Amino acid sequence: MDVPQHVRHRKSQKRKPKGRMQQAGPAPLFDDTSNTGEMAGGGGMYGGQPPPNQGYAGGQFINDPMASMAMQYGASLADHGKDVMEKQVERFVSVSNLKYYFAVDTSYVGRKLIILLFPFGHTDWSIQYNQEEPVAPRYEINAPDLYIPVMAFVTYILLAGVCLGRQNRFSPEMLGMQASSAMVWFIIEVLAILLTMYITNIHTALRKLDLIAFCGYKYVGMIVCLLANILFSSGGYHLSVLYTSVAIVFFLIRNLKLIILPETSDDGFSHGSKRRMYILLFISALQPIFLYWLTYHLTGTFVPQKTAQSF
Repeated sequence: MDVPQHVRHRKSQKRKPKGRMQQAGPAPLFDDTSNTGEMAGGGGMYGGQPPPNQGYAGGQFINDPMASMAMQYGASLADHGKDVMEKQVERFVSVSNLKYYFAVDTSYVGRKLIILLFPFGHTDWSIQYNQEEPVAPRYEINAPDLYIPVMAFVTYILLAGVCLGRQNRFSPEMLGMQASSAMVWFIIEVLAILLTMYITNIHTALRKLDLIAFCGYKYVGMIVCLLANILFSSGGYHLSVLYTSVAIVFFLIRNLKLIILPETSDDGFSHGSKRRMYILLFISALQPIFLYWLTYHLTGTFVPQKTAQSF
C-alpha cells in the first residue's frame, strides 16, 4: 500500500533526533572542569582576574630580583647622600639649633614688635635661661629669633614693589633686583661684623644666628619708614627714619651689652672692654646706615600713570 509523500516526509523528520542521540552516546556523570582554571586565569568570558604583575608591561621588572636590588641600592645611596649633605651644612649652620629660632607664637611676636618699636619702656633685658644653649623665643622675650626678620624682609620687598609702582618704575625685573640687592647688602653687613670681630680678636657668646637675627630686626623699622612715605610723603619718611634709627640703636645696645660686655672681673668690666665697646657701637651704628640706604631710593614722588588719549 503506497504511503502519501507528505506522510513519509514527517516520519523522516521524527527519526533524525533519535539518530543524533544515539551518536552522542550516554550522558557523563560529572561535568568536565579541567578547562575552568584556564578560562578564569586567562580573564575569559567569566570575568576572572589575571594574576598579579601580568596586566602591565612593568610587571616583569618588579618581579626581577636584580631590579629589586638596584632599587634598594639606589635608596641606600640617596640616604647616604642626605647624611653627607646634612654634615656639610652643619659645618656652617647648625640645622638642629635653627628650629629654636622659629619657635615663636602670636603672643611673642606681638610683644617683640612692641619692644622693637618702643624699646624705651622695656626694663628687663636679661635672658633668664642658659645663654650657652639656644632657647625657644616663645619662652623668653629677650631671646633673638629669625621669624620676625624673615617676615619683615619679605614685607619690605612687597612694600618696595608698591613704592616702585607709585613711581611708574615697577617691573618683575626691578622687584627681583631690589630683593637681590637687599640680600647682598645684608650678607656684606654680617660678613663685615664677623671680619671685624676676627681682626680685633674678640671672642663673645654672640652666635652667628644671633647676629643675623639682631641685624635683621632693622627691617621692621624700614617697613615703618616706607609706610610713612606712602601715607605722609617725604616729611613723614624723614621723621620715621630718625625715630626708628634711635629705637633700633637703643634696642641693640641694651641687648648686645649683656652678650658682648659681660661683667666677669672684680671691677665690673671684662678683659678688652674697650674693643668690645667699639664692636658694640659698630654693630649698632651700621643699622641706621643700611636702614636709610635701602629705603631712600624708594621715596620718590608719586607719578600718575598716563592714560591713552582717545581719538
